[in-house]
Amino acid sequence: MDPDIIQKIAVFAIPAIFAITLHEAAHAFAARYFGDNTAYMLGRMTLNPIKHIDPIWTIVVPLATLLLSGFIFGAAKPVPVNFGALRNPKRDSIWVAAAGPLANLAMMLMWAIVAKIALGMPPSAPVQYLSYVGQAGILVNALLMIFNLFPLLPLDGGRILAGLLPNNLAYQYSKIEPYGMFILIGLMITPFFSRFLFPVVDASIKTVYSVFGIA
Repeated sequence: MDPDIIQKIAVFAIPAIFAITLHEAAHAFAARYFGDNTAYMLGRMTLNPIKHIDPIWTIVVPLATLLLSGFIFGAAKPVPVNFGALRNPKRDSIWVAAAGPLANLAMMLMWAIVAKIALGMPPSAPVQYLSYVGQAGILVNALLMIFNLFPLLPLDGGRILAGLLPNNLAYQYSKIEPYGMFILIGLMITPFFSRFLFPVVDASIKTVYSVFGIA
């Protein structure tokens, strides 16, 4: 295997595992808080990454994106949520959906602190590695957060939008969910999606770098 690929895996693996694990665990914690115990009963309200692994999205897709584009991107197995069990399904579904991206935002800030501390330490191989991991953590979480906030069901952004729309519009909008993944795949292979995703990701990363003074 190309040494560069091994180095990239070593840098991206830890933040990627944390990003997808805490994203899904946050959904599970929020769902239980608002009244749905489905994820908890199925053992998904956990920080154990093994419980959240999906063979395709957690293993195949990250390796493929690493080989093709130079960074790791993927997703975990979606946490099951019974929205009808929530105390206020329409309102609470917004918070359950937003919990994942908010977890990624929190991790972006955490990794920014790691990178900032590392960059302020005397240069050495471990410190340089820590700096790279911190910056990789910012990138991975920015990608996962922005991707999931895209307003298309069944992504988190779609759930949030459905919760914000009036009932009649939300009902009509929900009808596209069975086709959402096919639409998403189509968008991912066209310039439209990259023109939306990457500029927003880049802007969010630059904002974090500016706030924390990361050169």
